[in-house]
Amino acid sequence: MIQAAAARIGFIEQLIASRKANALDVARFASDTFGYPLLDLNAFDESQIQKDAIDRKLITAHRVVPLHRRGNRLSIGIADPTNLRALDEIRFQTGMAVDPVIVEENKLAPLLAKLAESAADSLKSLVAEDDDLEFPEEELQEKAEDPSAGEVDDAPVVRFIQKILLDAIGDGASDIHFEPYEKNYRIRFRTDGVLREVASPPLIIKEKIASRIKVISRLNIAEKRVPQDGRMRLVLSKTRSIDFRVSTLPTMYGEKIVLRILDPSSANLGIEALGYEPEQKRVLLDAIERPYGMVLVTGPTGSGKTVSLYTCINILNKPGINISTAEDPAEIPLPGINQVNVDDRAGLTFPVALKAFLRQDPDIIMVGEIRDLETAEISIKAAQTGHMVLSTLHTNDAPSTITRLMNMGIPTFNIASSILLITAQRLARRLCSCKKPLEVPVEALRNAGFADEDLDGSWTLYGPGACERCKGSGYKGRVGIYQVMPVTEEIQRIIMANGTALDIANQARREGVNDLRTSGLIKVKQGFTSLEEVLGTTNV
Repeated sequence: MIQAAAARIGFIEQLIASRKANALDVARFASDTFGYPLLDLNAFDESQIQKDAIDRKLITAHRVVPLHRRGNRLSIGIADPTNLRALDEIRFQTGMAVDPVIVEENKLAPLLAKLAESAADSLKSLVAEDDDLEFPEEELQEKAEDPSAGEVDDAPVVRFIQKILLDAIGDGASDIHFEPYEKNYRIRFRTDGVLREVASPPLIIKEKIASRIKVISRLNIAEKRVPQDGRMRLVLSKTRSIDFRVSTLPTMYGEKIVLRILDPSSANLGIEALGYEPEQKRVLLDAIERPYGMVLVTGPTGSGKTVSLYTCINILNKPGINISTAEDPAEIPLPGINQVNVDDRAGLTFPVALKAFLRQDPDIIMVGEIRDLETAEISIKAAQTGHMVLSTLHTNDAPSTITRLMNMGIPTFNIASSILLITAQRLARRLCSCKKPLEVPVEALRNAGFADEDLDGSWTLYGPGACERCKGSGYKGRVGIYQVMPVTEEIQRIIMANGTALDIANQARREGVNDLRTSGLIKVKQGFTSLEEVLGTTNV
């Protein structure tokens, strides 16, 4: 046991390697002792191995082989039946019942090596033919500036990247991370706000992957010392294409590349799909339908602010309305909207774009983000002169947005007279259909924020389950949690009196505005998400 631990291998693997026991004898003993069937791998057809049934990392880490799948049962070839952790992790990851089958260690090792080799060779074997997929030719740049550029058209690399992009779209991922390290290269998807590793291609191809992505993103493939930002498009069919925002970052071991997936369909979900409660939706729609004023959406990066703004813009987008947006960059093209990408290096900043908008006869202006005093002042001036202004800020909740503007130097009378409504938001993971009821002590629910009248037993608390659809995580998709705070006359008085965020929050609560935690607990009662998710994404 000590030698096995020192070598970081299993006890049976060490036992066979030390030649203190015969692999067949050990397998027979394990089969008789644990009552599991014994299988000769030499007699098993390798093409029948269920390679995709289990994450490849589990196959390598626990030295197991998925042999056969029937319904909700999965037969696992394993040499060490005492490795209960392996069986538990496979059950959790697959959501299936696991039937262990004893195999000989000396026959398992070469089979695992073959599987690892086929995984490393995924550039050639992983990607299926699909002639409908293409990157628009106009997005390809000249490659003569880099001697290695000619290599980026290698068909295996092209198809491998195409496969990764399609998998990410299919999984509903929001970001793809290509990350080089000293001894390995990994690719991760951010799905429902959580990063997970999906592939580990050979380190030797990191330059080809980076060059290929930079070529189709119209970036300078000869420049590897400074960050670059670009954009590319994958055409899925004649009627659908997906844009990707590309960001490169020089690291110690090569260029890390992050792709943000910009799916136009997310801007057309409709306000009903975002998760607003009926009263919140009514208040928001009333505010954006006003002829002038400012509506602010706040929250951290990745909280869905852009989708909320685009949804509002789509509601307001009518033939008789002139809408202009300044974004960094414009993430999703919207027909009928004048979208401007700000470019600080070219001098096209948010303030410059806003000043130009005011000379373009606008009805509605959207500012991607209020970052500084000048942008805030011009936005408020536009709201006071007959325009509807929509924008975002990075603050924790709606009341603190007011104090943030005060700290930026905006006079309180301008804030009170121009802002109509502030909505703060978070995204919580939505429970999959495999969710299961949980029993939680009443005191724990009370500490989480539930009122006594909520603890009458009329609703069921659910937690994550595990199934193939959610890949064992228990969550599929996300749901919005919102604090929608209209700036009423009483709140205006507090602002004019230089009140604090706490003063504003207390008044909003008296007026029936739910804070983020309360809105999250409503989603828990409705069964959309788990209490754990709400506690993790909101503050008390």
